[in-house]
Amino acid sequence: MDGISFTVRKGEIFGFLGPNGAGKTTTMKMIQCVSPRSGGTLRVFNLDPEVHPDAIKRRIGVVPQETNLDPDFTCEGNLVTYARYFDIPKDVVKQRVNELLTFVSLEEKRDVSIEKLSGGMKRRLILARALVNRPELLVLDEPTIGLDPQARHLIWERLKLLQAQGNTIVLTTHYLDEAARLCDRLVIMDNGKILNEGIPSELVQLYVGNEVVELEKSEDVLACLRDMGIPFEEVGDTVLIATARAHEIARTLLERCHPHKMLTRPATLEDVFLKLTGRRLRE
Repeated sequence: MDGISFTVRKGEIFGFLGPNGAGKTTTMKMIQCVSPRSGGTLRVFNLDPEVHPDAIKRRIGVVPQETNLDPDFTCEGNLVTYARYFDIPKDVVKQRVNELLTFVSLEEKRDVSIEKLSGGMKRRLILARALVNRPELLVLDEPTIGLDPQARHLIWERLKLLQAQGNTIVLTTHYLDEAARLCDRLVIMDNGKILNEGIPSELVQLYVGNEVVELEKSEDVLACLRDMGIPFEEVGDTVLIATARAHEIARTLLERCHPHKMLTRPATLEDVFLKLTGRRLRE
């Protein structure tokens, strides 16, 4: 990490975006008291993770990127076993497990073994497990990785409900639509540095604008755009034009440049992400 600085406010959903190797998971592990910081100051609930790791861990819930459920237990067994780490009374555990299985729509899978669950069911159970101790802070590393659209939307709904109930949520994700939908604020990271921080819609407005015109690239189109003095970006076989006047620009381009294909669309957080971190493939 290279001198990153951020503050998560109580009750918000705060996101970390960045390509592979940007430092997102490392940051999450520091917050979880798993990895030591290399320098600087870190406080969780105003506590130092290196001095008070146990106190912090009792107040957070973690959804890791990997699926690490215990295959020897059922859905209910995983939650009950995890609850023992927090010394929760047995009568409370039973009620809480029932509530959590219902919360993630797995009540009918209570007695099903882990190996018989789908990927989406496993991710939902991991979320339920993270909530066993009623955490004040929920830390999620790629919470919807590999899920189908229906499962992703269910997770989104549950996270917004948790926020409405007062939870603070920190998450990493590679799904830019997920970040735009969920996050009140976020940071975009690369190479261990924070490139920018802000509200998703404001970052889109700052770096891209309102809309984007996409055209099929050809030498004639490129020459026409240069003659007109319109700034553009080449991406593969596509030309992108960021503008606040998409329909006006599109009409002019149709009349003067005669592109084979063209569309207008709203600018997105993905446009910002690629502008800040580049389009080079990361391993």
